Amino acid sequence: MWSRPLALGLVGASALLFPDLAGAQGSDLDLLLTRAERTDFHETTRYDEVMELVERLAERSPDIHLTTFGYTSEGRPLPLLVLGARDATPESVRSTGKTRVYVQGNIHGGEVCGKEALLMLLRRHTAGEYATWTDSLVLLIAPIYNADGNERVRLDNRPRQNGPVGGMGQRPNAQGLDLNRDHTKLDSPEARSLVRLMNEYDPHVVVDLHTTNGTRHAYHLTYAPPLHPNTPEAIDRFLRGRWLPELTARIKEKHGWDYYYYGNAQPREGSSAWVTFDHRPRFNNNYAGLRNRIGILSEAYAYASFEDRVRATLWFVEETLDFALQHSSQIRRLVEDADRDSVVGRSLATRAVLHRSPEVTILLGEVDETRHPFTGAVVLQRRDVSNPVRMPEYGSFETSELATAPVAYYLLPEAADAIDRLEAHGVAVVRYASAREVRVERFALDSSAVTEREFQGRRERTVWGRWVSESTSLPPGSAYVSLDQPLGRLAFTLLEPRSDDGFVSWGLVDESIEAGRLPILRAPTGR
Repeated sequence: MWSRPLALGLVGASALLFPDLAGAQGSDLDLLLTRAERTDFHETTRYDEVMELVERLAERSPDIHLTTFGYTSEGRPLPLLVLGARDATPESVRSTGKTRVYVQGNIHGGEVCGKEALLMLLRRHTAGEYATWTDSLVLLIAPIYNADGNERVRLDNRPRQNGPVGGMGQRPNAQGLDLNRDHTKLDSPEARSLVRLMNEYDPHVVVDLHTTNGTRHAYHLTYAPPLHPNTPEAIDRFLRGRWLPELTARIKEKHGWDYYYYGNAQPREGSSAWVTFDHRPRFNNNYAGLRNRIGILSEAYAYASFEDRVRATLWFVEETLDFALQHSSQIRRLVEDADRDSVVGRSLATRAVLHRSPEVTILLGEVDETRHPFTGAVVLQRRDVSNPVRMPEYGSFETSELATAPVAYYLLPEAADAIDRLEAHGVAVVRYASAREVRVERFALDSSAVTEREFQGRRERTVWGRWVSESTSLPPGSAYVSLDQPLGRLAFTLLEPRSDDGFVSWGLVDESIEAGRLPILRAPTGR
């Protein structure tokens, strides 16, 4: 651990940044500080310290209830702090009738500002700040999602990131999986723990806190709503038209910092454009959107100082929760309306491409090259420079391929792994105990291709073919999945063969495909 003693100057600086510390003294103060604060932001908080700190905070505040929501692949319990309910059980949380907001940090073990910010936010709550949040909100706080990755601290993780100089964890979990690519296939215990939390606590809002590198821009933090074209339109409109613009304006007014939609300056059509990332629901915010939930991604800027990244993230969460409090009833109505809105018979996207919007002004920045004090490696340090540049924006996606959502899908018993994962997602599945004759549409395979390289432990597959109508006998153990259910959008994306992030594309039914058949059938469209 960093051996520098806790200096009075540090306490003073922290009290200015985090006013909740002002009344704490001596050893009491030390017990409430994160490792980042104790080391003047040279180091980041380890798992055991997170657990000790959240236990102390839960003991101090009758409004904070500590539980766990699952386990990592190495068996570490994943902590969850519940604020605004009688206790931490899902039943108690849902019975409040309040708007439920889930906020997680540390999905990537080297992106640690969210973890630190959430611990500080919890401490501020115990000091009496944010007193009105729980009037209309239940907060579900998971500060350290990729706990195994957090513990694999190295000085050379996250090259060129501006601190912490004492090292940080690794991007993947202990299995080597990127947890922000695992929301559809569910290959990790962490992802299964997370979707279990979503099924049981059913948050209306899901916030995922990251750190981004890449383009040298002038924003202290960038953000993104769900990007999949099948996201309920009202949710997308609410985030882009109200929530995120108001949050941006509040941050600028209160703190003078610029936030904007996530992107990187990339060459497109002979000039630079501001381009977002990926629409597929393997990513957290996109997955939340296909569950009819309000998903929000935040990305603090990697070349700002570690302390400034924590500050930017804390302010982002504060404004997000303030907005949620002020619009709690509207948020619940949006989600409830989306859950009631059946997708059966609709044309939905199976694939998408970036959508070009009119030109916008992007604030580009500059960095200085410095050296890591202990490794000598190049570190990029944000300069306080803002260069406005006009460029096209590719900040959303449009459909490139459509399919009509059927009444239902049938899965044959040989697709048992896919059936299990559907149920893990919370999709309602009916298993047939006996054979039955049905009229179906079968996907007749014309061709199939898999990628040369593995990605996240799998070789992704694309199939081509056409739907043909026939009568068939479904054997015992087959499953029926109606799309007339709240998770119909998600079920469609997981099961439609041409989906670019479904079970076929992730290779979950490869054995059947190699034998020339697809064990996913569908009820005739329009029936």
